[in-house]
Amino acid sequence: MISLDVSDRIAALRSSFADIVSVVDLPELTTRITELSEKARATDLWDDQASAQAVTSALSHAQTQRDLVNDVQQRLDDLDVLLDMAKEAGDDDSATEVLNELLALESVIGTLEVQTLLDGEYDPLPAIVTIRSGAGGVDAADFAEMLLRMYLRWAEQHKYSVRVLDTSYAEEAGIKSATFEVDAPFAFGTLSVEAGTHRLVRMSPFNSAGKRQTSFAAVEIVPLLAATEVIDIPDSDIRVDVFRSSGPGGQSVNTTDSAVRITHLPTGTVVSCQNEKSQIQNRAAALRVLQSRLLLIQKEEEAKKKKELAGVITASWGDQMRSYVLAPYQMVKDLRTNHEVNSPQAVFDGDLDGFIAAGIRHRKQKTH
Repeated sequence: MISLDVSDRIAALRSSFADIVSVVDLPELTTRITELSEKARATDLWDDQASAQAVTSALSHAQTQRDLVNDVQQRLDDLDVLLDMAKEAGDDDSATEVLNELLALESVIGTLEVQTLLDGEYDPLPAIVTIRSGAGGVDAADFAEMLLRMYLRWAEQHKYSVRVLDTSYAEEAGIKSATFEVDAPFAFGTLSVEAGTHRLVRMSPFNSAGKRQTSFAAVEIVPLLAATEVIDIPDSDIRVDVFRSSGPGGQSVNTTDSAVRITHLPTGTVVSCQNEKSQIQNRAAALRVLQSRLLLIQKEEEAKKKKELAGVITASWGDQMRSYVLAPYQMVKDLRTNHEVNSPQAVFDGDLDGFIAAGIRHRKQKTH
């Protein structure tokens, strides 16, 4: 019979959850949901689309957070019933069910606990993630695509809304770059610790000699700012190019010039979007990403915190923040927190919560 001596673990979970509830402040959250719901029901809500999107997004985020807290509370209560039933049944299947649910609750409460550490100005906002291949040739482009899949799988596992805005494919394999939006509560605060240079060491599948290859990719995370915060960009400061959307060999491509590239002339910042159905939609999406990036740069300059918020990411030797080693041994290690695992495939399949939690705690310790 599998041991069910888990009272200490359950007590620890209840203690952690009580701290989380006090930080979340459910009464205040409920009041906010009521206020946002009233705004969302206004007959003239969509007269101003930007404002309407801000209201509906804030309402969705608040409801998601409330529902998650209530769901965990219910699962903790049900766990006691499940434990009593398992002890009464006295079989391994029932005991395994209890232990699996306990592990699941420890994971979700751990995630919630980490979120309580996110108190930065932009932490509650959605995130714009850009991945760029760096040094390493074809292997770097392939690595960039592996990272894209990793983050999309992570978001999928958490049921976060994701929208790919732009993908630039490399000639032989992989991608040159990709940009996507993660729309979820605290998406920026959570993912911001992933920004930096990522390094892959493996036996190259693109090298006929089978030599070990080191390659790099850069990950940039910026907050998707609310419409009320965006800065005005004069038309004279931007150049808009339209082109035909493209995909890797064999994929169909658009027959109209619907893809949009916007270049901000004063800073050289370039944003592309090709995944929406029309040129108008792609232009609007690209402009919003550009506004978010420019405002972040402005805020960084004003606060003199550029390195803290974004830093200079060169995607090469000397400044990598995480190593993924597939040969001669198996390991993923974060070089800032020393958090490491020996299952790279699980990480590439989206198992990132341990690294993210360690990164957030490490950052919090550095600021205190």
